[in-house]
Amino acid sequence: MKNMNKVKWNTAKTPFFEFVTAQLSFCQVNAASRILCDASDLGKTHTAVEYAGNNKNAVYIDCSQVKTKQRLIRYIAREFGAGHTGTYNVVYADLISYLRQIKTPLVILDEFGDLEYDAFLECKALWNALEGVCGWYALGADGLRKKIDTRIEHRKVGYTEIFSRYGNKYQKASPDGSSDFKSFKIANAALIIQANFPDGTDIKKVIAAADFTLRNLKDEQKKLTA
Repeated sequence: MKNMNKVKWNTAKTPFFEFVTAQLSFCQVNAASRILCDASDLGKTHTAVEYAGNNKNAVYIDCSQVKTKQRLIRYIAREFGAGHTGTYNVVYADLISYLRQIKTPLVILDEFGDLEYDAFLECKALWNALEGVCGWYALGADGLRKKIDTRIEHRKVGYTEIFSRYGNKYQKASPDGSSDFKSFKIANAALIIQANFPDGTDIKKVIAAADFTLRNLKDEQKKLTA
């Protein structure tokens, strides 16, 4: 039996992957900022990690793992290769200085809604310090949109400002409407299956077996390659 942990998983250039990759590239090249709020199970994290791994000076941050201001800033600094172990004020200042010296830095903030309030405000401060220098791309599911909209409605300090800095608009790749959305997911899943499953695989059968979710596709692949 093959070692299932070593089965290769190829990136498929799905419509969702292409949309997000184009936005990431735009933000990096133009020091722009965007917020993507889209449904779960479309490949947000995979796309973001793939981009960061293949593009110089782009770093991927899982905000669910670094929720506080201290942990977030030190982690960003570490990922860029800047100093991250001194006092917080020194790390913060050195990070700004470092990002001003390198070419087209991009910070990708996945699970953006998981940040604690002080970390969220620090993202705004960093944006201010690096305007026109660093690109930012925040990602989250529908809960992120609800969190930001609710905080703006209740005039929570910082939310209107950061929403404005990130384009005053939520980016979205998937179509509205349950029927169109299902077709979109199936189209993405079919391309992933073609890139990762043996030739001749019954694509419709695999999608049904995976219960129409991308997260289950790897399990189905392991069954066929075991």
